[in-house]
Amino acid sequence: MTSPKGAEPVEQSFRDAMRRLAGTVSIVTVANNGERHGTTATAVTSLSMNPPSILVCFNRDSRLHAMLSAADHFCVNLLHTDNVDVSKLFSSPVTSAERFAGGRWACGEGEAPYLEDALSSIQCAKDQQIDYGSHTIFIGRVLSARNREEISPLAYCNGNYVRTAALPKRRG
Repeated sequence: MTSPKGAEPVEQSFRDAMRRLAGTVSIVTVANNGERHGTTATAVTSLSMNPPSILVCFNRDSRLHAMLSAADHFCVNLLHTDNVDVSKLFSSPVTSAERFAGGRWACGEGEAPYLEDALSSIQCAKDQQIDYGSHTIFIGRVLSARNREEISPLAYCNGNYVRTAALPKRRG
């Protein structure tokens, strides 16, 4: 398949389009059988307020996918602009132990690990998982959310970390 211009395959033009989709950077974490793992993700979105739910998408070849498939709970840590180094660590090819050595991580009873200084940490019970193409969509029912007072989301667009800023209010 090709793009409307016929100049490049739709896969490449779609990849280029998605580079233009700014998204809040998250670290999705899971703990299962005494092992914990997490990875940086932008394929995260709210799903419903009734019931409160969120979805995350992961490639079926990823290590997190295997652990999330076997787990009952996961946590979506929405990152603050202060969390760039932790984001880079969780997207690098290091071990889980090395990933969790960066940042301040905590884990309550029955919870997945959460980053204490994240913008928000959303604990979820896994309700459903749906395979689609190379990925699986995991739907989580929100159990709790911790929110940092200062709102400064870490975003990702066109291969770079970016900040968000309010536009000037229009008069009239």
